[in-house]
Amino acid sequence: MKKVLSCLLAVLLLSLPLSACGRQAPSTGGQAQQTSGPAPSGNDKKISIVATTFPQYDWVRQILGEEGKDVELTLLLDDGVDLHSYQPTMEDIAKISNCDMFLYVGGESDAWVDDALASATNKDMIVISLLEVLGDQAKEEEIVEGMEHTHEHGHEEILPQDIHDRSLSDWKGSWTTIEKTLESGELDDYIADQALENGVDFDAQKSVYAQRWKSNFAALTIADTSIDFGSASADYKYIGYKLVESDQGDSVWYGFEAENTVGDAPRYVAFSDHGAGETHDHEDDHDELAHYHMRYGNESFEALTAAEDWSPTFFSSDAEGSEISEAMAGHGHDDEGELDEHVWLSLKNAQAICTYLSGKLGSLDSQNSAAYTANAKAYNAELAGLDAAYQSAVDAAPCNVLLFGDRFPFRYLVDDYGLEYYAAFSGCSAETEASFETIVFLANKANELKLHDLMVIETSDQSIAKTIIENTQDKNQGILVMDSMQSVTAKDVSSGTTYLSVMENNLAVLKQALA
Repeated sequence: MKKVLSCLLAVLLLSLPLSACGRQAPSTGGQAQQTSGPAPSGNDKKISIVATTFPQYDWVRQILGEEGKDVELTLLLDDGVDLHSYQPTMEDIAKISNCDMFLYVGGESDAWVDDALASATNKDMIVISLLEVLGDQAKEEEIVEGMEHTHEHGHEEILPQDIHDRSLSDWKGSWTTIEKTLESGELDDYIADQALENGVDFDAQKSVYAQRWKSNFAALTIADTSIDFGSASADYKYIGYKLVESDQGDSVWYGFEAENTVGDAPRYVAFSDHGAGETHDHEDDHDELAHYHMRYGNESFEALTAAEDWSPTFFSSDAEGSEISEAMAGHGHDDEGELDEHVWLSLKNAQAICTYLSGKLGSLDSQNSAAYTANAKAYNAELAGLDAAYQSAVDAAPCNVLLFGDRFPFRYLVDDYGLEYYAAFSGCSAETEASFETIVFLANKANELKLHDLMVIETSDQSIAKTIIENTQDKNQGILVMDSMQSVTAKDVSSGTTYLSVMENNLAVLKQALA
């Protein structure tokens, strides 16, 4: 996508007239624009401001007030497409390239922005990222109990043409099961982190790992063609590999069949260490401590590769428990989580951002700087009043839990007022179908909490919420809609929709949900 945007920008910028920076008449196309007063004469030009999302656009509009007569304000996402699905058009790129101020959220959905800014004509542009303005107040995307969650294991995609046969000697050495470290408590910190990420309690997460890593063998010694299991041993011949694809990432399992056995050695064993053969080296595998997964049984190699959530795991016998714990903590995870982009759904964030915006607008238009400061102060008073009304409503409510049969972009809002919530998906999730487990969990929560209403966001088709209701005891809950302002259109703006009006409507819905 970056290469495509760069090429589009190159073609586009060559075709733009040098006078394009703010001198053109306001567009009569679909994008929402505010242009007040007569156009300046002579060499003066209108100040051009571009905002990607509606909340930014409306905040600037309120701060500009009547003094913004020489400002052309453009909302890019004005056709109902939300932030997570948006890709800029050539016209959008042109507007950004020549504008004096550009506002965007700054999360992963805005990955296209870097290329747009790198090729911008106006190198003096004021660029404002809402996440950067908030700094440490920005929150990571949250996964709560019961929420649909695809775990990013971090293993690279393995292509069939990259897979090569391997010999048993690739796993040569002395190995000890990870169960010993699990039982010692040295993995407790890792388990606690995973429990938090997966939205379950510590004991439940530990039970998952105990089952996943369960093995009949405490230690193994592997030679070139044989395995000593302690109480049994066998020679093994290689019988092939199988590529297994899953949501946790691709893996290749290598199968071996016993030829000569002593004792109760398994007939089949299968190994996976996320390598594809040829030049694979345990010691160099992503700089991780050497380890692998081994399944075993007497039915068939195919049965081993089809096993679900069972992967006995072995580390080098000389590895300390602390080393294993450290290796697991860094295994397949990014250092930082994805930031929750829906910062505008906090009235407290809105006040902080508006104060910042008024200063930047004043630096862009010093003649009206005092007016912008005054406008922002008056607007923040309205935001603070609504913020207080939210807190009063929550304090007076008999319930403090929301249940969304949908994506949940309201984390900033619920955190502001100490509310709890359950939801099918996180706010930035691209998922559209909830699993049976998620449906049942949310239905049981609705029963347990005796909730009379479920929630969705404005773009929902309500199908998941309806399915949850069908699985509750009473099957008569209502469905309430909270507006996350991710689908505001130019028509809505023309009809008088404002940030405050949406948040006031949301307060009315919240009161009903918590009643």
